[in-house]
Amino acid sequence: MSLSSILSADAIDSAIKDCQAPDTFCPKKFFQACGLTQKSPQDVKKAFAILDNDGSGFIEEEELKFFLQRFSPGARVLTDKETKGFLAAADDDSDGRIGAEEFQAMVLS
Repeated sequence: MSLSSILSADAIDSAIKDCQAPDTFCPKKFFQACGLTQKSPQDVKKAFAILDNDGSGFIEEEELKFFLQRFSPGARVLTDKETKGFLAAADDDSDGRIGAEEFQAMVLS
């Protein structure tokens, strides 16, 4: 399954274009632009499962670096600053990774 089965290709492309320059990625803005904030909690959990590249049940810092590439293979890698900021914004229990519930809370809040 790919994210284009949940989100429109046009919305994904538009969201990726909005953060092409380094250090311009904002998770909340990205989730709105790609349409994920308008999806059901079940669809957000499906998206999480796709983004959880290693199937561990968590999105770790290493996976976050390649977050945009999960939406579009040609997208850039997140900078260290963006990766750490994304992790800090979603990691409510400070365990250094983002769980499904944390991801869902960030996207739908």
